[in-house]
Amino acid sequence: MTANTVPRWLAAALAAAAALLCLPAQAALRVLACEPEWGALAQALGGDYVEVAVASNALQDPHQIQARPSLIARARNADLVLCTGAELEIGWLPLLLQQSGNARVQAGQPGYFAAAELVRRLEIPTALDRAQGDVHAAGNPHIQTDPRLIAQVATALGLRLAQLDPDHAADYARRQADFSARWQQAIGRWTAQAAPLKGLPVVSQHRAFVYLYDWLGLKEVAVLEPKPGVEPSLAHLQTVLAALRATPARMVLHAAYQDGRPSQWLGQNAAIPVVKLAFTVGGSDAAKDLFGLFDDTLARLLAAAGASGPGKP
Repeated sequence: MTANTVPRWLAAALAAAAALLCLPAQAALRVLACEPEWGALAQALGGDYVEVAVASNALQDPHQIQARPSLIARARNADLVLCTGAELEIGWLPLLLQQSGNARVQAGQPGYFAAAELVRRLEIPTALDRAQGDVHAAGNPHIQTDPRLIAQVATALGLRLAQLDPDHAADYARRQADFSARWQQAIGRWTAQAAPLKGLPVVSQHRAFVYLYDWLGLKEVAVLEPKPGVEPSLAHLQTVLAALRATPARMVLHAAYQDGRPSQWLGQNAAIPVVKLAFTVGGSDAAKDLFGLFDDTLARLLAAAGASGPGKP
């Protein structure tokens, strides 16, 4: 064998090793997020160390997702199932977890993470009566509309990622610290921008924004749904319209995933702006990530407030 000759077996081994080096690194953790906001947060905190799939999109009602076979397969292979909890996914998540057969991601295990369990929840009912509509025993689950609560979830999620993947714990800690610093700075900016909104009376199509109102000081004076999850009839909308004559509102809000026709009817008849909010990541062209979600939310609310300001229709 000359100096320039390489045995076939060695050449094949070297080629195989080179091919392996060219393959993308396997993600350390496979994450299945129930909603887009938590998928975006996991990606922000995990970077290249996570592979994130999301069970729903911003134009779907998170209460009404189907536990389809592709989702069951995702859950079967997941290291972490990351959801809102507080019964938001009660119609489909228990079946999904059961059908997955994945012991790692069952409730109570490190691979199951319910964001709403980590924050102070609003509207916890004192008594349960299903005749009152889609009432959640654990309180209103739509915590993602308050960035202060997302900050709390991010801290806990960073620790959970490190627990599940200790080899990269330092990387998760670094990414969580970076996200937290940028997020707190953004909250300060958003809060200052939102000062003109404080105290403004608004109407909601669904009780989806109570945490947003709690943060910004908006005042909900009416809800278009007669009961949570029940579409309003024309007679009910007319009742709301009559009530607004005594307690006027400045705008009516609905989420991007909702049929906006009830809000449009009220907006036209009450002569107030209709605001379609992204509600989660992907709900508008501008809401491409969590920062864009709140930039877009504030821009839309402030535009509507300006359109219906003093002396304006």
